[in-house]
Amino acid sequence: MTVPATQLEAAPAGDSAHTRAEPPAAPGRRLLRAFVTDVPAMLSTGYIVLMILMAIFAPLIVMLSGWGPYEFDQDSVDPNMGALPYGALGGISAEHWFGVEPGSGRDVFARIVYGARVSLTVALSATVLTTVLGVVFGMVAGYFGGWIDSVISRVMEFLMAFPALIFMIAILSALPADNRVVLLVVVISLFGWPYLARIVRSQTLSLTQREFVESARASGASHGQIIFREILPNLQSTIIVMSTLAVPGYVGTEAGLSFLGVGVVPPTPSWGQMIASATPWYAVDPMYFVIPGAFLFLLVISFTTLGDRVRVIVGSGEVRA
Repeated sequence: MTVPATQLEAAPAGDSAHTRAEPPAAPGRRLLRAFVTDVPAMLSTGYIVLMILMAIFAPLIVMLSGWGPYEFDQDSVDPNMGALPYGALGGISAEHWFGVEPGSGRDVFARIVYGARVSLTVALSATVLTTVLGVVFGMVAGYFGGWIDSVISRVMEFLMAFPALIFMIAILSALPADNRVVLLVVVISLFGWPYLARIVRSQTLSLTQREFVESARASGASHGQIIFREILPNLQSTIIVMSTLAVPGYVGTEAGLSFLGVGVVPPTPSWGQMIASATPWYAVDPMYFVIPGAFLFLLVISFTTLGDRVRVIVGSGEVRA
């Protein structure tokens, strides 16, 4: 049977409807597609990005609002009523967008904006440091084994046996108040890295027995090449999920330490510190308590939801090759 010339032109040699197929999407592209179609993940990401931008551009934002975080507006509080803010809802007005602090008259909006900078700086820096320490020590312990694994494992068990919050309070109470943000990051990271390290260690122990690692070892690859080229790429999903889930815990830890008076030192704004200052006033000025509490709650639940959705998306069949 002769094939018409028009059909030959329409179907080039080696290509047909039966053999032509779309190339499979890359895992990263499938992950992104699954992520952007997940409503909770996108809402959480939107709020987190908003808080990050607010922290970065805090000086510009408070310049637009007209009040800095350390400025006192005594005209906004009523001395005859125990220095309560004038007006309803804690003095919320066109001049003070979130009202003012009772007693001092400082602008709540400005302190919320700068408080976001402190909370995010501590939480994200602690997450980066704990991730680096956890991945390094976990991979070293799982890959080399022997006495190295024993020493690192005993250190992890020693740190995890401590009631972390109590020892954080004790350590921070004994240290000077200078560079309090740096001290918070170091102390939180000191007690935080073993949890990730244990998971990385267990997965590294499993990966070192896999065929591709044995092949790399047989081909003469160095320890560094095996760790960074063969093992670490297979830990990426675990590291991303664990790091995302760690951030809300560190946000809450910073707020809790500041609430207890051993975190950020006044007058530096902190959401936990604002909540602690609001406790004597919540009956007469509830907005002073509600506003920082709401921002803290939304940030923690956004990071928690994001971490949980990333865990589900990464572990689902949507992103598997």
